[in-house]
Amino acid sequence: MASRAASHPPHKERKPVTRAAFSSLYPVSVRRTDPERCGTRRESHLNQSIRHASRSNSTSLRLNHAVYEHPRPRYKVRNWLFYFLFVTSAALGHEVFYITFLPCIHWNLDPFLCRRLVNMWAVVMYIGQAMKDILKLPRPSSPPVVKLETRVDAEYGMPSTHAMAATAISFTLLLSAQERVKFPFELGLIVAVVLSALVCLSRLYTGMHSALDVICGVVISAIIIALSYPYWGTIDYLQLHNPLSPIVGVVLPLFLSYKYPELDHYSTTRGDTTIILACCSGCSVGYWVNERLGLTFDLAGPFPVTLPPLTLVALGLGVARFLVGLGMLVLTRQTVRWASLRVLCRISGASVSDVDARRRKEIEVPYKFSTYVSIGLVNSILVNRVFVMMGLWDLGNSV
Repeated sequence: MASRAASHPPHKERKPVTRAAFSSLYPVSVRRTDPERCGTRRESHLNQSIRHASRSNSTSLRLNHAVYEHPRPRYKVRNWLFYFLFVTSAALGHEVFYITFLPCIHWNLDPFLCRRLVNMWAVVMYIGQAMKDILKLPRPSSPPVVKLETRVDAEYGMPSTHAMAATAISFTLLLSAQERVKFPFELGLIVAVVLSALVCLSRLYTGMHSALDVICGVVISAIIIALSYPYWGTIDYLQLHNPLSPIVGVVLPLFLSYKYPELDHYSTTRGDTTIILACCSGCSVGYWVNERLGLTFDLAGPFPVTLPPLTLVALGLGVARFLVGLGMLVLTRQTVRWASLRVLCRISGASVSDVDARRRKEIEVPYKFSTYVSIGLVNSILVNRVFVMMGLWDLGNSV
């Protein structure tokens, strides 16, 4: 991939990138625009950024590591196969995917596996996001790369949290599933490697990370898995049986959300990290409550169990559970978000429609934390019980 912005000091003039060289590296190309108009547009956009920085009392604009938003790049796709493959693979590393995929594991396979995955997801994402804002290493510069995503462009680049999450989720699921269900381990290993590789390569294709960012993300996740794997069983036991578990499960993630590294500009990293920690917090408390109530919905042993064949009836039940569960989570999100945001804005004397006010820590952290804690609680406690009431869940295979 293209060299990082840090490797080109501001006082040195960059060498021009020819169309032929650019086309050989990327299957997309940027349309040429009139230089004079392009320069005017960039100058106008820079002036707007300076005015915005002044209004928000920013200490500096940080021109060397530009954080102001760029217009969405115009590009022409040359290879549609690669485009759809890597854009879809990039979506597998987004928070929205995990917030739907992980509950699906809970509803259709085994809550035990979901618990392991949520715990590991929260750990690697907090470490990765915090490292980004501590190291403050920029993403690849554009040009020469074409960035296909704009939402996280203001975030720093090292390490790639997409690579970290994909590696951690894939291999945590592989190592945990072999304890619970029977399956060909070699096949599972191939699937884990392929999925992780697709997500990692997608970050290069979309221009959001350098190869070093991705490699570091994979290595960090591998180290976290290797160091924590011997203690997974102990963590499971403490999370389900220790009387202090629900207190730690709420206080620690909330503390980490408030103590997240501060930046001199707004970035989505704090909000996204708060969402992930809150989901883990709600699920942790919910699993502890299920243990107290005597019904965890975990698979019944002896382990590893043989999964029943996938029939049309089983597939239909799985789809129905997914749709009902997803509907409950969306309803919970919209309700709690609406209420918490209005309460916090009223306390702070801010308008709900004021985007800048909603980005302040005293509003963003508590409203996102309360919203996604509620989602975790509903997912772990209520959804499966609704399945039982609707006849979508067979308690004969659960404990």
